[in-house]
Amino acid sequence: MDEPEGHLEELLARVVPGSPLREGLERILRAHLGALVVLGDGPEVLRICSGGFHIDAEMSPQRLSELAKMDGAIVLDQEARRIAWANVHLIPDPSAPTTETGTRHRTAERVARSIGVPVVAVSEETGAITLYECDLRRQLQDTDSLIGRANHLLQTLERFKSRLDEVLERLDQQELAQAVSLYQVAVVLQRMEMALRVARSVRELITELGAQGRLLRLQLEELIAGIDEERRLVIADYVRGRPGDENLEPVVDEALARLAKLPTDSLLATQQVAAVLNLSYGEDSAGELSEAIVPRGRRLVGRTHQH
Repeated sequence: MDEPEGHLEELLARVVPGSPLREGLERILRAHLGALVVLGDGPEVLRICSGGFHIDAEMSPQRLSELAKMDGAIVLDQEARRIAWANVHLIPDPSAPTTETGTRHRTAERVARSIGVPVVAVSEETGAITLYECDLRRQLQDTDSLIGRANHLLQTLERFKSRLDEVLERLDQQELAQAVSLYQVAVVLQRMEMALRVARSVRELITELGAQGRLLRLQLEELIAGIDEERRLVIADYVRGRPGDENLEPVVDEALARLAKLPTDSLLATQQVAAVLNLSYGEDSAGELSEAIVPRGRRLVGRTHQH
């Protein structure tokens, strides 16, 4: 299950490089220890806790790494600012599904799935830090790896943006010549959606980098500036509205939702992208995709207002 983007950013922000929690987790790794850290001390957490001892002290990297020397789990408050319990035995729902094999990671995943509270597992064997919440599983990477992946994706995004600029320029020319085809509109939406999907992946990495991702964030925002707004205008220009309904906003929202749900394989098929505009295509899809369609002029008006 995919996590909402804003929620994922909020979750990753607690464990960004340089944060006290992340520093504590890395101290645990350097000491060749393992750990199970629960981010939440509400009633739902306490119900699955057995044993341990109550601490209620400010969280610090040093305290976290010292407490990891004990076998049990460490329970922090939701914001990871205070240590609530230590050396706790967790008893999650045994029927909660898990794909993990190690005892520590299996427990972490079951706790996260059964009560929906974030859990971090530190593996002394593999040196990995893994974050769980509900169906989310994310292995945290070191700073150099994150920067390398983000730079690679930014280069990919630059190529996508270059191709998008080309098809948008072609669409401008075809609109002026009153010779726009459904195929060309689908290609524009395809390029926009691909660029924005890559951008979301870059944004996750930047969020995980914290303050060290500021320069990368500036590069990202410069590359995708205006794409989201222009995508909405393209759809508003060509989507088929409901008969007698002059308000296109709900129809545009529906089209955007359908576009977002397209799997990557379907996104590469122009027929599937064209379908989000509610413009039907039959057995002769290539013929219908080549037929001329007329824009409403929303994008042209929007561009005029920007200038």
